[in-house]
Amino acid sequence: MRRVVITGAGTINALALDVAGTYAAMRDGRSGIGPLEFPDADRLLIGIGGQVRGFDPAAHFEGSKRALYDPFTQFALVAAREAMASAGLEALPGAAERWGCIMGTAGGGNATVNEAFRAVFAEGRNRVHPFTVPRLMPNAACSHIAMDWGIFGPSFTVSTACASSNHAIGLAFQMVRSGMVDGMLAGGSESMLNFGGLKAWEGLRVMSPDGCRPFSRTRNGMVQGEGAGVFVLETLEAAQARGAPILAEIRGFAMSSDAGDIVMPSVDGAARAIRGALDDAGLAPDQIGYINAHGTGTAANDRIESLAIRQVLGSAADRVMVSATKAMHGHLIGGTGAVELLACLLALNESIIAPTINFDEPDPDCDLDIVPNVARRAEVEAVLSNAFAFGGLNAVLALSSVK
Repeated sequence: MRRVVITGAGTINALALDVAGTYAAMRDGRSGIGPLEFPDADRLLIGIGGQVRGFDPAAHFEGSKRALYDPFTQFALVAAREAMASAGLEALPGAAERWGCIMGTAGGGNATVNEAFRAVFAEGRNRVHPFTVPRLMPNAACSHIAMDWGIFGPSFTVSTACASSNHAIGLAFQMVRSGMVDGMLAGGSESMLNFGGLKAWEGLRVMSPDGCRPFSRTRNGMVQGEGAGVFVLETLEAAQARGAPILAEIRGFAMSSDAGDIVMPSVDGAARAIRGALDDAGLAPDQIGYINAHGTGTAANDRIESLAIRQVLGSAADRVMVSATKAMHGHLIGGTGAVELLACLLALNESIIAPTINFDEPDPDCDLDIVPNVARRAEVEAVLSNAFAFGGLNAVLALSSVK
């Protein structure tokens, strides 16, 4: 089995339009959540979200291309370009057939769907934009990244709700490790902050009207965000040979299915994924210094995730640092694991643990060190990134610095 490393990272999210700005916001414990600004936002019960602001598509794409790109595709393309640049790549190294792309998304071109429904039902039109289908299809972001970089190898989209990004990155890791490919672009992208997208989420009654407070006793739900995160994965040997920056080594990955309830998480299902990632990585519980929690801010998720962490880590759970960055950038659904992976890279490369902001009152059911409100300086050997999705589909990544 080959060793797999991350050599490039790119993002666009509510905190910033790039990785450096996102790191700065995480260090400062700054929130990107604010009032929503889009048509009919005033008709929603929930008026806040982690909306990408200050992004000008015209600065990145010519008009003929923009007509083909839903916002989730725009976000993915911009993040992929930053990831390749940070990896020191102007083109794929080696054969294009030996590189692939896997992207995660839950809603795909949800903004395009919203626009099409508005045109037909609200405005009474009999036609929609001719590019509606190519814009809305969930594989659009992956396909356009492949076209952008001339990727001829295995490329596809994963859609497992809130675990989509972790599944995408984990599968890409396995492909590189096994020798199926030499490198991958992988991550996730989401853009559901529109009237139709949020109205659907309101129906679940899991949204907070006043802020995301993971692990706090006063928590009352999640806040949705949007954006993308993309990473360049390649072998350690190849990265070292070309003098590439190495951001982290992906050590292990595991998936599990609760096979229980469509929306209620399971302690055992989450624990199986955490334990599986440790086993795959060859790491002991006491080697984990930081966990980026799924930490949605809902009553059930935070309690069950806390129990799962304690079930697997045992006494090591008393000293591990756990934070939920969704309080800052919102829950990006299919793109959330990709943006949260940046907090893991921040911990490994800069010894900065991103905080769980908005923490106001301890919950005895969530008795972990959740790094409340203020970032912490601490050196860590290895980290975990948790993602637990509706439908009971779980995906956990284990990473460490390269030794």
